[in-house]
Amino acid sequence: MTTVLLTGASGYIGKHIALQLLNQGYNVRASVRSLSKSEEVRAAVSPHLLDSNALNSQLSFVELDLEKDSGWDAALKGVDVLMHTASPFPIASPKDENDLIRPAVDGTLRALKAAKSSGVKRVILTSSNAAVYGCELPAGKNEYDETMWTDVNHPIGRVAYAKSKTLAEKAAWDFVKNQAPEIALTTINPVLVLGAPLDKNFGSSVSVVERILKGKDPMLPDLKFSVVDVRDVARMHVEAIKNDSTKGERILAASETISFVAIAKFLKSIYPKSKAKTAQAPTFLIKFLSNFDGDIKAILPILGKLMITSGEKARRILGINFIPVEVTLRESADYLVKNGFVEG
Repeated sequence: MTTVLLTGASGYIGKHIALQLLNQGYNVRASVRSLSKSEEVRAAVSPHLLDSNALNSQLSFVELDLEKDSGWDAALKGVDVLMHTASPFPIASPKDENDLIRPAVDGTLRALKAAKSSGVKRVILTSSNAAVYGCELPAGKNEYDETMWTDVNHPIGRVAYAKSKTLAEKAAWDFVKNQAPEIALTTINPVLVLGAPLDKNFGSSVSVVERILKGKDPMLPDLKFSVVDVRDVARMHVEAIKNDSTKGERILAASETISFVAIAKFLKSIYPKSKAKTAQAPTFLIKFLSNFDGDIKAILPILGKLMITSGEKARRILGINFIPVEVTLRESADYLVKNGFVEG
């Protein structure tokens, strides 16, 4: 039975990956920053398991820190596949960009070095569309694809999160090329990931839907971005293990492109009593408000840009038929209402 070391297992995406790995018969060695998180992961996946015995027979835990060397070699002993999903993802940019960049880059290299020393030859890394779209589209192109790389000096690429994901992914490819050519690396690069979490501990991305339903913003910025369902992202990670054509490839996870206003209108249509606002704010007003709100400031570089991202490679290589964005949005909203995060 194939054994996978899954880092970041207690994260929003990590839990979905763990569930799909277990349901497909893999042994999962899940890494968490503290073993106290292990019960959280077990409780999240347990109700959705096809075989309840998998919880005890296929799932185990190790404690790992992206910024510490201890434990990595032992965690990778006897492992067939390293699936590295652990990386910080805030909505607002931090005061010091290195608070994001350092753990992202160093953590990725720490995991890869341990994989090399342990003889692990298959690595699947969760990167991001943020490592792709921080550049101008080449002439004749109308959507971003895997051939493009974020320029960390570009206005979009300079944002701390985009820079952290770009530098971490580049470090991974450089390490494999120059120091570990025996490792077959695949990166999965999701756009904005939405969809119902497996428990009440979810990260920044679903909070976008929460923010809209709560009507936190009286008007919405002129943002258009691509969305993907968390289940599709998890499926792409798992399918990549057994698909040799993914080796050495970057693969974007992207379903459809939609505007902030269109999202709000859809959410308002299914939850008319919610506080969701659907008017679009003038750009000058957003720029003014960004002086007082770090969340708003973080989106300035993509204001007004049509961020269309291609999911064609995932469809072609992995056979992914992406879940429609309306389904993803509805299930995200249903989850938030059902669990009391927002009023329906």
